[in-house]
Amino acid sequence: MRMRPCLVLALMLALPAMADGQGAPVVPVAPGPDVELARDLVERGQILPLAKVLALLQARHPGQVVEVELEYSYGKLVYEVDMITRDGRLIEVDLDAATGAILDLDEEDD
Repeated sequence: MRMRPCLVLALMLALPAMADGQGAPVVPVAPGPDVELARDLVERGQILPLAKVLALLQARHPGQVVEVELEYSYGKLVYEVDMITRDGRLIEVDLDAATGAILDLDEEDD
């Protein structure tokens, strides 16, 4: 059962991602209450930084990230990532925000 997102980080990555010097993508995000709450959760060690989660995801499923949401699902905080794979498929990957573990991967229908 899908839960309504508690935080939407809707990161439309029309802008190219930058690197943090260690190869992890750094995503520009407009400041706002959701971003501030997410930063607070990272600072308290409750979730991983988005850049780290995206680097973990890219290692297993390379592709272009098009949207990210931080939501409460599966009884925990989850990064929901929509991405286009190198072979052109649109997939949605749910990752545990605290560990980066993949919880679910679905191919989106047209």
